[in-house]
Amino acid sequence: MSRKSDKVLARLNRLHPKKIDLNLDRMTGLLAKLDHPEDKLPPVIHVAGTNGKGSTVACLRAILEAAGLRVHVYSSPHLVRFSERIRLGGQLIDEGRMLDYLTDCENINGDTPITYFEITTALAFMAFAHSPADVLLLEVGLGGRLDATNVIDLPLSTVITPISVDHQDFLGADPEIIAGEKAGIAKAGVPLVTAPQSPPVMAVLRDHARRIGAELIDDWSVEPTPTGFDYCDRHGRLSCPRPGLDGPHQITNAGLAIASLRHQDRFSITPDHIRHGIAAVTWPARLQNITASAYGDILPAGSDLWLDGGHNPAAGQILADYFDRPDPRPLYLICAMMTGKDVAGFLAPLSHRVRGLFAVTIPGENSYSAAEIADRAQRVTMTAGCCISAKKALRDIQTLTGETAVRVLICGSLYLAGHILAQNDLVPD
Repeated sequence: MSRKSDKVLARLNRLHPKKIDLNLDRMTGLLAKLDHPEDKLPPVIHVAGTNGKGSTVACLRAILEAAGLRVHVYSSPHLVRFSERIRLGGQLIDEGRMLDYLTDCENINGDTPITYFEITTALAFMAFAHSPADVLLLEVGLGGRLDATNVIDLPLSTVITPISVDHQDFLGADPEIIAGEKAGIAKAGVPLVTAPQSPPVMAVLRDHARRIGAELIDDWSVEPTPTGFDYCDRHGRLSCPRPGLDGPHQITNAGLAIASLRHQDRFSITPDHIRHGIAAVTWPARLQNITASAYGDILPAGSDLWLDGGHNPAAGQILADYFDRPDPRPLYLICAMMTGKDVAGFLAPLSHRVRGLFAVTIPGENSYSAAEIADRAQRVTMTAGCCISAKKALRDIQTLTGETAVRVLICGSLYLAGHILAQNDLVPD
């Protein structure tokens, strides 16, 4: 369905191409013209990192809402429609309101150079500033130090999820350099809560926190239990249920969310709020089971169909660990990836677990061709071929396996995941 806001966004995309140009000058200039909405926000929890940002934000939101708080959320990218990026007090921003703010930003900015992410972040800040809420969960777009979201002088807390290599064209391939960029969201006197990191990355975070006077919080842990996990920090131990999001890595994301809320004094968060929130959390395209969908119906009875937007080597390892669990059903991948991503690095951990890969191209996006994906898969010893679409790939898998139940993972890109959700009427709300 065509929306008026989509036309404005497309126009902005032509005027200011969707590229990454890390610089805060354009952003601060536009915010000044908009009368500084960034200074009129509710308390902010600022979240950076390579993997798990969206899941950690989802856990934070679920816990805070279980406590009865009104929560704004800013995340990116969207999967199906732009409004998914902006959640006002628990609800996605409505079309009319978004169009008004978007038009204001476009008119005030005029022809001044600015990137797509910067002007849409300014739109989000306007929406948040004009809507009452108790807290804003603010997800970094890329990096941290020079990200358009890094204009908040005194957040409630800053949070860093696991750091690994991604966006090499902009952040480089050195995890320690990447860590320095992510650490740029830290502020003096504000808790900097971090997930477990490699020793070199942790050393960078610890040194940065010491130099600027941020309180580094890394003395927490999680341990799986038969019914969920135990969380432990200086405040004591807390038994939690299994997270609503699937995969063992989600225990770490949930633990990070708990740590950030246990080390703030603005809100009263009880153990029951935490337990209820963790059990209820949802977040699309993160090991999302879409077996009960039109595409799931294509597969033989007893099959499972999964959707995941992970797209870097660390995400590939997470998926490999998940699908390493004993299961007699063969595993097939349907994969597409954006250009610039490390296809072989993503697929390598999965190579010995996969019966076959079907490579596809993402319609309308700057993605690798199906042939390029298949070639890189073959380099890591996967049996791979090309297909014109994910739906055709599912039909080919069904033809290949007959009545044998299978597991199928559609993976490699959040952009691909968005297309799959739209084609199956699973639009996030």
